[in-house]
Amino acid sequence: MVNLEFSTQGATDFNTVTTHLSTQTSPLNQFAIVLDSTVISAPSVANPIPGGRAEISGSFTQESATQLANILSYGALPLSFEVSSVDNVSAKLGGEQLQAGITAGLIGLALVVLYSLLYYRGLAVVVVASLTIAFALTYALIVLLGQSMGFALNLPGIAGAIVAIGVTADSFIIYFERIRDEVREGRSLRTAIETGWIRSRKTILVADGVTLLSALVLFILAIGAVKGFAFTLGLTTLIDIAVVFWFTKPMMTLLGKTKFFGEGRRFSGFEAEHMGATQPPLHSGNRRPSEARRARLMSRQATASPTGSTPAISPMTSSAGASCGTWSRAC
Repeated sequence: MVNLEFSTQGATDFNTVTTHLSTQTSPLNQFAIVLDSTVISAPSVANPIPGGRAEISGSFTQESATQLANILSYGALPLSFEVSSVDNVSAKLGGEQLQAGITAGLIGLALVVLYSLLYYRGLAVVVVASLTIAFALTYALIVLLGQSMGFALNLPGIAGAIVAIGVTADSFIIYFERIRDEVREGRSLRTAIETGWIRSRKTILVADGVTLLSALVLFILAIGAVKGFAFTLGLTTLIDIAVVFWFTKPMMTLLGKTKFFGEGRRFSGFEAEHMGATQPPLHSGNRRPSEARRARLMSRQATASPTGSTPAISPMTSSAGASCGTWSRAC
């Protein structure tokens, strides 16, 4: 025998149902106890059952009666629960967490800008402008996706956007450090900007590709709100690739053509001592090769010269009759 006890509302509803079933003939006077689309028991009703108390009798064993009682009480889990704690959660908690996430993102953004100003000086304008463009594109896409797909920016999504700040700044750092290497090799600033981009863009693509792959795997395997983090991280990574290719690099090229940046003026970020070069990265592009580069050039020339031959300088006569050496630019 299994005893049942209902709440006030349940007792009223159960009385209504049993009153109707008691007027029916078998098998129409039965009601089913169903769990996960499976009928667990289907007892019949002989009389109306008021008061919220009832009992199910039949050919039960102790085990089957206990199992039915557990299913009626707790569902498929034969467990009992006790209250360990009760917490009252404000309806504003979600908004407060969202506000805290946005505040954390702004603090992270401010730290990135401050670091750029201290280390890259005037070139921090490229970092700030790139981050601004990336933020505008991210916001626009989130608004569009929210209207078309019902996407909502939650706390994990904000965390993904905060990580994207570092991804965008990292792309610029890779590019700028490559430019510094090229300048130390003796190349002019204009040349260093172009060759540095050619050599750094592969690294940028690989780094962003790894981040994008991680976001994709996480989005496929994760459940719930974690998908928001993966989706936002993947979206902002794609935006970073677009920004660094179509904004950061062209902006660096334009800055390299200006006198302030191209001539390595103070606080431009292209000062000779800041770049690790022996002389300023001149705007005109006429820079003497570095010591290491001159050594390589001399080594190549020595290798190209015939064995045993001695180079000689023969005089030449200009149209005015003056004699000058072939090594001179002008007579």
